[in-house]
Amino acid sequence: MRVINKIEKAYDRNLILIFEGDKEFCEYISEDGKKLIATMIEKEEFTGKKGETLSVNFLQNGKLISMDILGFGKKEECSENIFREVLFKYLSGKSGAILISSNREELNRADLICEIVGNINYSFDEFKEKKSNKVDVEFFSSEAIDITESLILNEATDITRNLVDLPANIINPITLSERVIELGKEFGFEVEIFDDEKIQKLGMNLLYSVGKASVTKPRLIVMRYFGDRESEDIMGLVGKGLTYDTGGLCIKPADSMMNMKDDMTGGATVIGTMCAIAKNALKKNVVAVVPACENAINGNSYRPGDIIQSMNGKYVEIINTDAEGRLALADAITYIVRDEKVSEIIDVATLTGAMMVALGTFITGVFSNRDEVYSLLEKSCNKYGERVWRMPLNEEFAEELKSEVADLKHMGNRWGGAISAAKFLEIFAEGTPWTHMDIAGTAYNNSTKWYKKGASGVHVKGLYEYCKNR
Repeated sequence: MRVINKIEKAYDRNLILIFEGDKEFCEYISEDGKKLIATMIEKEEFTGKKGETLSVNFLQNGKLISMDILGFGKKEECSENIFREVLFKYLSGKSGAILISSNREELNRADLICEIVGNINYSFDEFKEKKSNKVDVEFFSSEAIDITESLILNEATDITRNLVDLPANIINPITLSERVIELGKEFGFEVEIFDDEKIQKLGMNLLYSVGKASVTKPRLIVMRYFGDRESEDIMGLVGKGLTYDTGGLCIKPADSMMNMKDDMTGGATVIGTMCAIAKNALKKNVVAVVPACENAINGNSYRPGDIIQSMNGKYVEIINTDAEGRLALADAITYIVRDEKVSEIIDVATLTGAMMVALGTFITGVFSNRDEVYSLLEKSCNKYGERVWRMPLNEEFAEELKSEVADLKHMGNRWGGAISAAKFLEIFAEGTPWTHMDIAGTAYNNSTKWYKKGASGVHVKGLYEYCKNR
């Protein structure tokens, strides 16, 4: 996408954005064109209601202009999310060159247009002979508008989407590590990879136990970006990196395994966020950690009833091997607190089906032990149409984690399962400001009206914005 202030080529379609009842459309339309549009509006009884479209063809300077006028409804009722919804629906299935313009200052949103064009143009088609068509959008504005940041955020989000969409026979703990090393070199952040021997040496027995049955052994991916060397403040990001989850010995039904390649979306999200932070050269210090492993099955699998010592020293009783993500995250959180000395943590994970039951597939559940952190995170996510909802962290749920044979067990009762999972993770933050984002519903096949099916890349932009403004 580009922003232009001079029209130098013909477009397959010109798109004019209006509110309901608007009569003036764009400064570059000829008088004859305006008269024809006015006639067509009257004939078709077009008013510019939300999502309403009027198509007009006319000659201007000897060239045929194909134009659509797209309504966004009443000005006072048009929110940013309605803007996203209407434009996404219009652009879906379109290809070729499109020029977008508006006489309405409120609709001159190059940032939102860029975001939606990014959502439209991403396709997971590298294994298809026939590639998806792209839409080439230019936005006409008499004022200079810099969309560099928006374009970088689109790029970073596509990196996350692609990592999630790639199947587990291509992305495993080792190949994911290799890709992050390449991304670090390209975008400008440091990468360190801990192999399974180093993981065991550090005492990360929970992470190791989850992944030890797989042919590809666990890796801890550590990414560091220091944009402000004079500051001791370090933001910590942790992303669940289960490149595939069979459920382990508590094996999932076949239908439930189909999309389990997406169980590393939390890891992919913080990887994309690091790409955006580094390329935009934020004056911030950020360390991101991804515990990458595959929950597979063999004679060496960890079992229900096992008692495993975590990196922070606590012994954990295993209840169900399909609740593996919180185990991998627990050791990663301990590591980032103790070894990387972060000032604050946000972890991101496709953690519980209970969250999908609670909030569906278009809202992320957020747990935080700091009110001010949640407030800023909510504002940062809302800026990009990423919807979140704060969940409770009542102490009653910590009671459910008490074990008769170990320091704690890693699961509570069925009811409120997303909350007890969050309470388990909070223990390993060891008093550090901590926030947990459960993206089980929103990471894949997000039902929000401005995402395609497949990997959504949700929260790359929101986390970037949070790190930028915290």
